[in-house]
Parts: sequence; structure tokens; C-alpha cells
Amino acid sequence: MDGNGRWATARGLPRTAGHRAGADAVRRVVESAPSLGVETLTLFAFSSDNWKRPTREVTTLMRLFHRYLASEAAALQDNGVRLSVIGRRDRLAPSLVRQIVAAERLTADGRRLHLRLAVDYSARDAIKRSVREASSLGPDVDLLIRTGGERRLSDFLLWECAYAELHFIDKRWPDFDATDLEQALADFHGRQRRFGALPAAV
Repeated sequence: MDGNGRWATARGLPRTAGHRAGADAVRRVVESAPSLGVETLTLFAFSSDNWKRPTREVTTLMRLFHRYLASEAAALQDNGVRLSVIGRRDRLAPSLVRQIVAAERLTADGRRLHLRLAVDYSARDAIKRSVREASSLGPDVDLLIRTGGERRLSDFLLWECAYAELHFIDKRWPDFDATDLEQALADFHGRQRRFGALPAAV
């Protein structure tokens, strides 16, 4: 979900306007993903490094996240979407943590799509915590899509992306829509995945 701030700046708007537009893009992608055969969708909403951003921007992001959970949880439940939030919770406001828990409980029976939102997330931290606590990491990633023109993983699902196909797009997240998702999936299905083996053995 990269490029919100630059999207806004390019339009002469405050960066916070880009994050609000990014929330609209989340809604579009979540609504279209199941019909395109996507069963699990993980969105990188806020990295652990994002705490370094200006206080006003961080505050806006947290308010947007809280508002998204409050306004969308019922719709997610109605559409068979299970919501999970991955990442640390000890640095989030207690009211936000309560909202996360409530949304996860409300949508727990969703089977049409598993939507995972990464908030205060660091893949390095997740790997270290998994080793220390003998806990499991997430499911393997088949396709990783990065918007905004960047060509790096930026500490996102490093373990899970060991054999992921990577798709980079210059379009910034607020402009990303169902057509872009469909094109990324078409590109993915056109690739030959060997997982280190010979093609005939896969």
C-alpha cells in the first residue's frame, strides 16, 4: 500500500489526504479480490519504522485505522471476510486494540476472504519473536504486489515471501483498483513456478 503521501503531494494536497484515499483503495481491492480467486490478502498498513514519521501523520493514520475498523467490520462480516491484524499491539492505543479485537471477533467466521492487515509490523521482529517463542509465522505468500514504484520488500513478510512471485507497479496505492489486481494475477498465472525443482517435477 505504498505511495499515499506522494499521491497527495503530487496533487497539492496534504499527505493525510493520501492516506484517506488509500483507505478507499483498500475497500475496492477487498471487494474485488474474492471474485478473482484470492483467498488470503495481506495489506501492509503501517510498518514499525513508520513510527519515525511526523506525529501528526502517525496520529491521522491511527485514527483512520480505528475509523476503518469501526465502519467496515459489519460489512466485512456480511461479505464473508475474516479480518486479522498482524504485528505488535503493545504500542497501539488501548482503544484501538479493543477495536481490533472486536472486529476480529465479529468477522471470525468469514470464509470468503481472509484479510490480514499488518500494523506496527516488522518481518525481522516477527521472525525473531517466532524463534524465541517457538510460534509459527504466517502462510507462504504466492504473489507480492508493491505499488508506488519501489522495488524492495521493506521488511514485509520476509520469511513467507521466500518463493513469492514479485509484481511491482508504478501506480500509487490510492489509484490501485480491481483492474490492476486482475492484471497482476494474470501475470502471476503466466509464470512458471519451480520452487527450486525442475519444471516437470513441480
